[in-house]
Order: sequence, then C-alpha cells, then structure tokens
Amino acid sequence: MIEKDTILFLGTSLGLLILIHLILQFALPQIVKLFYKPSSSRVKRSIGKFTQSLKWGFFFAVFPIIEPYFSPPNLLYIGRQRFFVVLSIITLTWIIIEFSNVIRHIFLEKFTYDKEDNLRERRVITQVAFIRKLFIIGVVVIAFAAILMNFESARKIGTGLLTSAGILGIIIGFAAQKSIANLLAGFQIAFTQPIRIDDVVVVEGEWGKIEEINLTYVVVQIWDQRRLVLPINYFIEKPFQNWTRTTAAIWGTVFIYVDPTVSVGEIKTKLKEILEATPLWDKKVQVLQVTDWTEKTIELRCLMSAKDSPTAFDLRCLVREELLLYLQKTQPNSLPKSRVLMEKATGKQED
Repeated sequence: MIEKDTILFLGTSLGLLILIHLILQFALPQIVKLFYKPSSSRVKRSIGKFTQSLKWGFFFAVFPIIEPYFSPPNLLYIGRQRFFVVLSIITLTWIIIEFSNVIRHIFLEKFTYDKEDNLRERRVITQVAFIRKLFIIGVVVIAFAAILMNFESARKIGTGLLTSAGILGIIIGFAAQKSIANLLAGFQIAFTQPIRIDDVVVVEGEWGKIEEINLTYVVVQIWDQRRLVLPINYFIEKPFQNWTRTTAAIWGTVFIYVDPTVSVGEIKTKLKEILEATPLWDKKVQVLQVTDWTEKTIELRCLMSAKDSPTAFDLRCLVREELLLYLQKTQPNSLPKSRVLMEKATGKQED
C-alpha cells in the first residue's frame, strides 16, 4: 500500500511542475520583452519554442535542489536516478538547440534577400545556416556521449572498442570517405561561397535558385517548382553557371531572322522605343547588330540588360512580341521567305 508520505511527495512534485509551467508561461515573455522586442515572425516563433524548452529545463534544474527538503526518508531521491539524469541531458540539449535558433534569427533579422542588391545578405545567411548545422551536430554528439556515460555496460563496450580502434578507424574511413568529402566540400562552400542561398544557377541543364545548402547536399528549386537535389561536392568538382555570383544584373539576347531587304535602321529605332517604354529595362545596355547572313535570311541580335534573370526573361519575351508585331504591320515583306525564279524556255521553230 502506498504510504501517505509518498502520495504527498508525488502530489507536491506534480504541483511544483504545474506551478513552474504557469510561472514561466506568463513571466518569460514579459522578461524577454524587457530586453528585446522581436519584430519578425521568425524571431517570435523561435522565442516561443525556446520558452517551451525552458519550462521543462527549469523543472529538471530546480527539482533535484528542493527534493531533499520534502521527499520521504524511505524514498530514493528521484533527482539522482539514472532516468532523471538522462532526461535532464536531453532537455538541456533541447534548450541549447532552441537557444541557438533564437540567436540565429535575431542575428539575421536585419539580413533579408527580399531586395535587389542582396549579395551581402545571401553570403551571411549561407554561412550562419551552415555553422548552426555543425553546432547542432556537435551538441547532439556530446549529449549522446554524456548519456552513454551513465550506463556501466556502455562504458565496458567503449573500453572494448578502444582496443580495435585502429582497424575500426580504417574501415570507417573507407566506408565514409564520400560523406567526409561532402562535409569538407560544405566547409569550402560555406566560406569560399561559389554558391549562396537564393543564387540563380544553371545545373544539369536546368535553371533554378539555390533553396537549401545542407551539410551533404544542396536543393535547387527549378523554375517550374521542381526540386533538384545534388551532393554538395557537385559544386566543387563539376562546372555550373552562377548568374548571381557577384551581381544579379544580367544581359539578355533576342535573335530575329528576317529577309535581307529589311530596314535595319528602323528596327533599331523601334527597339529603342520598346526598351524606353518598359520598366523591365535597367537603361544600361541596348544594342542591335547583324550577326549573320545566309542565302535566305539575315540574323539580328538584340542585346539588352535587366536587373536580374527573371526580369531579363520577361524583357526578352516582350521585345520578341513587340518586334514581331511591328514587322507584321510596317514591313510584312521583310519576314523570311523563299524565292523561286521561273523563266520561260525559248527555242527556234523549224519549217
């Protein structure tokens, strides 16, 4: 039969947990507001998750201290039991990870790539994201080791493994050489930055943006919302196009094939009118040249500049449409055609 002291102790413990939960529920947000007022939704969400972890962490920190004062003498201290220590380590790990997330969002609150000139922002965001992933891995490994140290059997297994550490290390080295290469490639990408978050790239014949840079792989968001997942060392070992390496500005080209009788000067004037009438053009580059001449047509290349690749694509489409409409209305005979010359055969008639 359960003694009254035990029931009282369990009730007190439950009441203490509820009390701590209620105090932190209302007190922590107010304390945070005294020192920092978050402005972005990401910071608010991360602070909320950190608060949840603190509720449990505070209980595991306070309970072993006050338990001796109200625990029955014939009952073993819960705070000294192995399961309680393991739960404490897990909770502390949770708190550290959530706290790192808060620090990350606070640090990056003023860095956003939702603007035209966002090179510096994308560089910092890429580095911080990679460093935090490494930090989390380190914290989890240390926590796992601390949990194992609380079990005698795990210590004995560890001692036995040390005797074969040399052979085991060689086996693991061969088995994990690709993973290690990817991890080292991740370090190189994070700090030399051939790619960054939100960079516009062309890989494997696909145009898209860098959506995620993880420890071992990169996710590219293709223009039609597909996702291309590549090992991170792909961007170290293979060539690819980065359209926003130093700036997002880009030149676009439009090729037009017309009859040699066309008036090139009039098309140049029309191209200037089209570009000056649209906000898609950044007013930097505007060129029209005859770049080829075949037996049937001539090739005109229209060169224009835009602030970024999506804008350049829209600008090229606009120029094609407007020039086609212009030629159809004003110079329909200049559109490509095939010529056939027919001559009547002549001969002398014999008497």
